[in-house]
Amino acid sequence: MRKDFLTLLDLTAQELNDIIDRAFEYKAGKAAPACPLLGKSIGIYFEKASTRTRISFQTGIYELGAHAIYINPNELQLGRGETIEDTARVLSRYLHGFVMRTFAHEKLESFAHNATIPVINGLTDLHHPCQALADLMTIKEKKGRLKDIHIVYVGDGNNVANSLIEAAVLTGINLVLACPRGYEADDNVYKNALSGGANVTIVADPVKAMKGADVVYTDVWISMGQDEGAEKKKKAFKSYQLNKKLLSHAKTDAIIMHCLPAHRGEEITDEIIDSACSVVLDQAENRLHTQKALLEVIIK
Repeated sequence: MRKDFLTLLDLTAQELNDIIDRAFEYKAGKAAPACPLLGKSIGIYFEKASTRTRISFQTGIYELGAHAIYINPNELQLGRGETIEDTARVLSRYLHGFVMRTFAHEKLESFAHNATIPVINGLTDLHHPCQALADLMTIKEKKGRLKDIHIVYVGDGNNVANSLIEAAVLTGINLVLACPRGYEADDNVYKNALSGGANVTIVADPVKAMKGADVVYTDVWISMGQDEGAEKKKKAFKSYQLNKKLLSHAKTDAIIMHCLPAHRGEEITDEIIDSACSVVLDQAENRLHTQKALLEVIIK
């Protein structure tokens, strides 16, 4: 595989399957006891607040025998005008890998282009590939397969939606995204997926989208750092709330997914996220296992 993991398409279909299989071994406690990354130091840089991404990476790095160095952007010389390019070149002399959570995807790409160590996307405004790894593991865990599983994503066409679209390219899942007009997933990501043969559809009607859903997925309507126009956006999304009425149009054994944090009472109701069909906590736990499997492969 390539040295960096900036989007899900940095993996081949086989590499993706291998990472998920390895993650299952980690979850089952069947992985070899040796620490494969012993003696390594991995930087984790976060411009955005984080619960699951930061803690799962720090824990996973420790469990693999490496040392996680948390980097606060306010404590780097970046805040005083040093370029992202120079920062990448210098940190490459100290570290064996770098996890970056930032806003603009272009900033991540610039860092990775100038770094000589593996760079992992911990989230940008455009992609959230580590979340997609855990999502796919959870679906396979609950449904026994990925190919031909029918996933319906309801809500904002954000970074999570974009990474699910790329997941469809690699796995053969059938993906329908129900988004209000003007809030669809990234057009380039969508068109690239279609050209790659993925079965992905974007629609505006959330009720029609639910038909035949094996998996129903939603996310917050207002992502971090995108508060401008929030009230207008909430009005546009009013009929996209994942509630009992909307879920009734899916299969009776459909599972519910949410990458968290959830804004309960907005994009999803308490009744649904706390129901027996919700797998959001398994989904969150699987961030740890998939990221350990990814780190083991990508950090040399």
